[in-house]
Amino acid sequence: MGQRQCQVYNRRRMDMASRMSNEKENPENFRQFFERWITEQNQHLQDLISASKNDQNSDDSDHEGLCCLVERVVSHYDQYYRAKSIYTTRQSVLSMLTPSWRSLLEDALLWIGGWRPSMAFHLLYSKCGLQLERGLSDLIMRGLSTDDLADMSHHQFRRVDDLQGRTIREEREIMEDMARVQEMVADSRMVELSQEATEGGGSGDDMVVRIGLALTHKEHELEVMIHKADDLRLRTLKGILDILTSMQSVHFLIAAAELHIRVHEWGRKKDEEQQQQEQEHHHV
Repeated sequence: MGQRQCQVYNRRRMDMASRMSNEKENPENFRQFFERWITEQNQHLQDLISASKNDQNSDDSDHEGLCCLVERVVSHYDQYYRAKSIYTTRQSVLSMLTPSWRSLLEDALLWIGGWRPSMAFHLLYSKCGLQLERGLSDLIMRGLSTDDLADMSHHQFRRVDDLQGRTIREEREIMEDMARVQEMVADSRMVELSQEATEGGGSGDDMVVRIGLALTHKEHELEVMIHKADDLRLRTLKGILDILTSMQSVHFLIAAAELHIRVHEWGRKKDEEQQQQEQEHHHV
């Protein structure tokens, strides 16, 4: 992976930016965007795996290619969150909190419309432990450097620990803000409107307008929460990658993509099996 492949990656990145520009003018629904995005993520996963295997015969000239690959994958995550921000504002924020393009399993694991930021550290430590076990024999017998996450230094672990502490604090602040937003459903305005709707049947133009304004305010607060959560998710990902070497970043991004894609596939399979069982039960 050298300069030539780096140029290819840069061209793909320009194509990605062009598609984002076109999406602003010709928006598709987010389900279509997500299906295309996860297909591209699967392709990136194959590129990452290939790079991790080719590194055994690499030299210094390949470092630039690795950096370009990592940059391209991170740009793909950037694309996802930019598009999500656009769709959240343009379409329904509620659909982003209960996305129909995800499985029931994924819905159960969501944190404010996405993955919990602190989960990234559990992923890092889990992958590091697995690679350490697999590379232990080479490390003990031949003293070889693995160049993967098992080769992380004490200084790197300290930086990861500091980042994890900051991330957890921000995560808790967002959770507290989200709790306040959820509690607002029982504020005096909502209680008054629900009472008036019960007594008057909820009809009348004035009542419809007042209900609409109250719900719009609640949706705006939820939109703010999604933006905060997504910002922390992306900063956490980039913060971890800033600590890792290029090859370590490749291995971490492999683990992140594998987990995301496989949980999505397993969840869909479970949904299909459940739907089939319900249909069979209905015909009995």
